Amino acid sequence: MIDIEDIMNAHDEMLRLHGGSFGLRDKGLLLSALERPFGGFGETEFYASWEEKSAALVESLVKNHPFMDGNKRTGLFAMHSLLCFGGKELSATDDELYDFVVKIASGEMDYRDILQWIKERVVII
Repeated sequence: MIDIEDIMNAHDEMLRLHGGSFGLRDKGLLLSALERPFGGFGETEFYASWEEKSAALVESLVKNHPFMDGNKRTGLFAMHSLLCFGGKELSATDDELYDFVVKIASGEMDYRDILQWIKERVVII
């Protein structure tokens, strides 16, 4: 749903607006992060709901660290984009989002914790 060109453009725009070092550190890690939410086996999706897909995507982008800078911001953007595509959004303050993404980056939250956090804040738009 989010292709590499879209995420690269969004990443670059965020850096232009908010600062940081431009550059892709590892294209393979970026592609892996973008593909993870849509993985499956046969007819079975590993991440069936938009919340599950979004949790997998934000975790992979933040932890894989594919960009030189802006991985947390890009992860939040991508998570939000997937939720919106599914007709949902998060009800969270900027401070809550900041704490959330920092906890992912530091390893304090794993996939299950991320999914629970999203489920507690998701609303249908």
